Amino acid sequence: MSAMEAVCDGEEPEVVTEACLLSEFSERGEARALINNLPDIHHDTVSREATIEKFVVIMDRYQEQPHLLDPHLEWMLNMLLEMIRNEKSPPLMVHLCFKFLYIISKVRGYKIFMQLFPHEVSDVQPVLDLLCRQDPKDTETWETRYILLLWLSMTCLIPFDLSRLDGHLSTDPGLNRESTMDRILAVAKSFLRVSDKSRDAASVLVSKFVTRPDVKQKRLGDFLDWCLTTISQTSEVTMEGTVTLDGALQSLAQLFKHGKRDDFLQYAPTVLQCLNQKRIAESNQATLRKLGVKVVQRLGLTFLKPRLAKWRYQRGSRSLAVNLAQSSVTESVEATKLDLESVSQEEDYDIPEEVENIIEQLLVGLKDKETIVRWSSAKGIGRVTGRLPKQLADDVVESVLECFSFQETDNAWHGGCLALAELGRRGLLLPSRLSDVVPLIIKALTYDEKRGACSLGSNVRDAACYVCWAFARAYEPNELKPYVNQIASALVIATVFDRNITCRKAASVNILSPQGTFPHGIDILTAADYFTVGNLNNCYLTISVYIAGFEEYTKPLIDHLVAMKVNHWDGVIRELATKGLHNLTIQAPEYMANTVLPQLLPMATGMDLHRRHGAILACAEITHALYELATQNNRLHPWVTDFLSSDTIEGLKNIHQKVCRISLLGFGGELMRPAVCCLIEKLSLSKMPFKADPVITGWQWLIDDSLKNLHLFSSGARRGIQDAALSALAALCLQYYQVEPGVADVEMQGTGNADQALMGVFLGVHILLSINCLFTSICCHTDQLVSQYLLALESPEVLTRCGCALALGSLPPFMILGKLQKVRPHNVSSAQVSRRDAATAMSQVCVAVGVCAQGSPDRVLCESNIRPVYEALLGCMNDYSTDSRGDVGAWVRAAAMSSLMDVTLLVVASAPELLSSDLVQRMMCCLAQQAAEKIDRYRAHAGTVFLRMLHSTDPAVPHIPHREELLSIFPLETGTSLNWNAASQAFPHITQLLRLHQYQYHTLLGLTVSVGGLTESTVRYSSQSLFEYLKGIQQDATVLQQFGDTLLRIFRDNLRNDRVSVPLLKMVDQILANGCFDLFASEESHPFCVELLAICKEEIKKSKDVQKLLSCIAVFCGMVQFKGDVREKVLVQLLMLLCHPFPIRKTTASQVYEMLLTYDDVVDDDQVLTDVMASLSDTNWESDIATVRTHRNQLCDWLGVPRPILVTKVTHLGD
Repeated sequence: MSAMEAVCDGEEPEVVTEACLLSEFSERGEARALINNLPDIHHDTVSREATIEKFVVIMDRYQEQPHLLDPHLEWMLNMLLEMIRNEKSPPLMVHLCFKFLYIISKVRGYKIFMQLFPHEVSDVQPVLDLLCRQDPKDTETWETRYILLLWLSMTCLIPFDLSRLDGHLSTDPGLNRESTMDRILAVAKSFLRVSDKSRDAASVLVSKFVTRPDVKQKRLGDFLDWCLTTISQTSEVTMEGTVTLDGALQSLAQLFKHGKRDDFLQYAPTVLQCLNQKRIAESNQATLRKLGVKVVQRLGLTFLKPRLAKWRYQRGSRSLAVNLAQSSVTESVEATKLDLESVSQEEDYDIPEEVENIIEQLLVGLKDKETIVRWSSAKGIGRVTGRLPKQLADDVVESVLECFSFQETDNAWHGGCLALAELGRRGLLLPSRLSDVVPLIIKALTYDEKRGACSLGSNVRDAACYVCWAFARAYEPNELKPYVNQIASALVIATVFDRNITCRKAASVNILSPQGTFPHGIDILTAADYFTVGNLNNCYLTISVYIAGFEEYTKPLIDHLVAMKVNHWDGVIRELATKGLHNLTIQAPEYMANTVLPQLLPMATGMDLHRRHGAILACAEITHALYELATQNNRLHPWVTDFLSSDTIEGLKNIHQKVCRISLLGFGGELMRPAVCCLIEKLSLSKMPFKADPVITGWQWLIDDSLKNLHLFSSGARRGIQDAALSALAALCLQYYQVEPGVADVEMQGTGNADQALMGVFLGVHILLSINCLFTSICCHTDQLVSQYLLALESPEVLTRCGCALALGSLPPFMILGKLQKVRPHNVSSAQVSRRDAATAMSQVCVAVGVCAQGSPDRVLCESNIRPVYEALLGCMNDYSTDSRGDVGAWVRAAAMSSLMDVTLLVVASAPELLSSDLVQRMMCCLAQQAAEKIDRYRAHAGTVFLRMLHSTDPAVPHIPHREELLSIFPLETGTSLNWNAASQAFPHITQLLRLHQYQYHTLLGLTVSVGGLTESTVRYSSQSLFEYLKGIQQDATVLQQFGDTLLRIFRDNLRNDRVSVPLLKMVDQILANGCFDLFASEESHPFCVELLAICKEEIKKSKDVQKLLSCIAVFCGMVQFKGDVREKVLVQLLMLLCHPFPIRKTTASQVYEMLLTYDDVVDDDQVLTDVMASLSDTNWESDIATVRTHRNQLCDWLGVPRPILVTKVTHLGD
C-alpha cells in the first residue's frame, strides 16, 4: 500500500528514506582477507595490482564518511606493521604493506591516522634506520617513505632527551657517529627537497621534531637559518628549485603554526624580511604563492598576542549548557551579548609595525588569480583580524570592501566574498557594517562579466552564496531583518536564473538559512529544492512562475530578467529569459505593459547586438502573453490594445523598420532575422491592428528575403532562420491576408518594389531613400505569392528551393485554395537535394486543403491527384543519397515516412476509398524495409509509423496486407512497450515478417544491410533473428526455396549497387557458414547454387573494390559445400583469384586453406590434400605473378580442375 493510500485510510505511513549514507565499515571482512593474502600474492604482478585495486575501491567508498573506519584502524595497522617488522618479509612485501597504509591514511587523513603509530623509545632507531635505507629517487616506493616519515614524526614525541639514545657517543672520541638528533634533521632536510608527497610528510616531521624542547634549544636557530638560506638562494625558474622552495616554505608554515609564540617571536622579523626580499607573491607558481600566504599569516599571528577579541559579535554562548539553561531565546541573547560600548581601553595595546605589512600582503592575496591563494588569504585575514583592536579590525574590513569596486577583477570580488564570509563566521564583522556589506553581496550574487566568447563570475556568485550562508549562522535574525527582503530576492533570483548549476544549488541551500525570516521560505524551498533547480528550463519556465506568485518576488524577478538576462551574452539564456517573461506576464500584466515594454522598446533598436536581440524577443513574447490574457478575460473580442498604449503599439510597429536600417546581414543578421520573424509571428498572433498598414509589406519582404537567401548565412544559423520565417509567414497570412475566415484578400501587401528598394539600401544604391518610401504598398493578388514560391523552386540555390518548398507548405488553406494544380507534386519533388523539405511541404499542403473524393483537383486532394502524391512520397522512400556527411538520403526517407503517415491518416478519416490496395501495400512494404535497416534512429521512426498505420482504428487504414498476422506479431501493447531503437527488441519482431509473402522481399532487403553492416550490436541481433527464422524453415523445402528465390531477386535487382550487394555477400557468407542451405547442398547443381554463382561472378567482374572481392571469396568458399559442377566452378574461381592483381591473394589462400579443413570431402586423396595444404601455406602469394602462377597451376592439377587460360585482354578475375 502506498504512503498516499495509507494516509487516506487514516493510517500513518511508514517513512522509508533512501540516502547514500553508510552506517558501518561493512567490508571489514573482505579488507582483512586482502591484508592476510599479501604474503601470498606480493610476488605476482597481476595479483598484486588486482588486490591493490580492490582495496582502493573498498576504502574510497568511505571518503565522505571516514570516521566509520575509526574502530577498525588499529587492527588494520597492527596487521600491516606485523608484516613490516617481520625480518623474513622481502622488500617487495614491505613496500606493498606501506602502500596499503598510505591508502588508509589518504582516506582517514594523516592527522588522525598517524596518532595510531607505535611511538615507544624502541621504535625510534628502527624507523630511522629503515627510512635512511630508502632511495628518494625510487618512484615506485614513495608511499613507504611517506608513511615512515609520519611514523618518525610520532616517535619524536617521546618525553626523553634524544641524547639518551646516543649512549656514549659524546664521551667516546673513537666513535665518529652522528647523533640521533642530527640524523633526523638530515633526513628531514633531504626529504624536503624531493618532488613526491614525502615532502609534505617531511614538513610534518619538522614541525613535530624541531619544536621539541631539547631540539628547539640546540637546533631551532640553525634550522631556520637553513630554511631562509634555501629560500634566498634558490631560484624558482627550474623544477628542482620550485620543489625546494615548496619544502622550505611548508616547513616554516608548520613550525610557526605548531611552535610556541615565545620561541619564534624573535625570529619572525627576520623570516618576514626574507620573504619580502624573495617576493614570493610575484611567483609564477600558485603553490608557492599559497605557501607564502600561509607563512605570512602565521607570522602575523606570532607578532600578535593570542587573545579572543572582546569586541567581536557573539550569537548566543559558546557553551551548550549555558544556552540550555536560559529560560527563553531572548534571555539567552541578552545574557550572552557583551555591551560593545563598555569595552575598556585595555584593548589598546601596541601593534608591531610588521603587522601592517602582513595585512597588506594578505589583502593582495585576496586578488590573486588562483583560488587556493585567495582562500588561504581569506582565512588569514579572519585569523589576524581576530587579534586586532576594534578600530584596526574595522580598517581591515574597510580594505576588504574595496575589493568590490567596479574597477576590480572577478578575482578580487571572489577573494572579497571569501574574506567577508570568514569575518562574519568569526563574529569580526559587526552588525553596524551590514548596511555597507549587504548591497555588495547582492551585487556579487548577480556578478557576470563577459570575457571573449564566455563569461566570468560563477565563482563570485558561488562565494556570495557562501557569505549568505555564513551570515545566516553568525547573526541573530533581528540583526538581518532590515536586509532579509533584499537578500531573499537576490537568492531567489540566483536560485532560478543563474546560468551555472552550482550557483543555483548553492543559492537554493540558503533559502531557509535566515532562521524562518525568509519570506515564504518553506514554500519556495519545496518548489526549488537542491535537485529541481538542476534543470535550467524548469527553473526559468516553471519554478520562477510559482515563486513570482508571491508578491515580494514578482517585480524583482521580472526586473532581473529585463536588466541582466535579456542582454546576456549566451543566446540560450536570452531566449529562456524571454520565454520566462512570457510566463511571468500573467503575474503582473499592468507592470509588463506600462513599465517593462517601454523599457524594452529603446533596447530593441539600440546598437548592442545581444541587447537588441533579447529585447525584440522579449517584446514579442510579452505582447503575445498579454493577448492570451486578454483572450481569457474577453473570449469574444480579445484585444491586446486593452493593455497597450498607442505609443507602445507604434513602437512595436517601428522595430522592424529601425532594425532593417542597422543590419540584417552577416552575424547580426543571423540573430536579427529570427528575432524579427518571431516578432512578426507574435504580433500577428496577437492580432495587432496593422491590417492594410505599409508595415505588412516590410514584414512580407523580410520573410521572403530570409527564405530566398539562406545560403548567405552560416550553416548553424540557417535552420533557425528558416523555421522562424516559416512560422512568421503562416501567422502573417492567417491574420492579415484574409477579409473573413477562409476568404483571401484580393489585394494584399506585395513585395516587388519593396524588395528592390531594400536591396538598393543594402547595396548603397539608394542611400537617401527614406524608410517610408522603402515600404510603400503595392497591390498584387494572392496568387502572386504562391507563384513566386513556385518559381523559386527552380532556383539554382538548393537552400532557396528548400525554403520556398516549406513556405508553400506553411501557407494557410485559403491562400492555395484553387491553386493546388500549380503546387503539383512533380514541381515540388523536382527540388532534388531539397527533397526532404519538399516531402514535408507536400504533406502540409495536403493537410491544409483537405480531402474530398469527388472534389476539384485544383482545390482538394481527390481521386485524380492522390496517386501522384503517393508516387512522389514513395519515391522519396528509396532515396539513399550519400555525401561527405554520410547517408543524407535518410533525411528524405524520414520526412517521407512522416508525410505518408499524415496524408494517409487524413485520407482514411475523410475518404478511405481513395486508397487503392497497391498504394497501401507499397507503403507498408517500404515501411517494413525501413524498420529492418541498420540506423537506429530511422528504424525507430519507421517502426513507429508502421505500428501507427497498423493500429489505427478510427477509422482503420484499408487494404493492409496480412493485417491479422501483423496484429499477432505486433499486438496493440507493442506500440508503447517495443523499443525500436534497441536492436535486441526490434529485430526479433521484424524478422517475423519474412514468413509473410508480400513483406518478404522488402523485409529481407532491409535486413541485408543490417546483417551485413558494421555496427556490432546491430549485426549480432539482426543475424540471430534471421538465423532463428531460417532454422525454423530448414525442413520445409518450399518455404526455403521461396526464401532463396527472394534472396536471389534482391541480388539481381541490386547488382553492382554496393550499398546492398556488399552487405548481401556478407550475409550470404554467414548463412552458408551456419548451414542454413544444407537442404540445397544435398542435391547436385541445385538451381539456387548455380544462379548464386553466376550472380557473384557478374558482381565482381572488373571490380576494383577490395572489400567486395574479399566478401565474394568468403561466399565462394562457403559454396564449396554444394556438390556437382558448382563445386568445380567455385574452385576455378578461387584458383583464379590466387593470381588476382589486387592484394587479395594471401587472403584467398588462407580462406581456401580453412575451407579444405572444414569440408574434408573436397579432396579424396590424403596425399594430394597434404600437398595442396602445404602449397597454400608455404607459398609466398605476394611475390611476382609468374612465380605465383606456377604454384597456382600446380594446385589446379592436384585438384583436378582446368588451368585458367591466359588471354590477351586480362580480365579482372585472373589471368
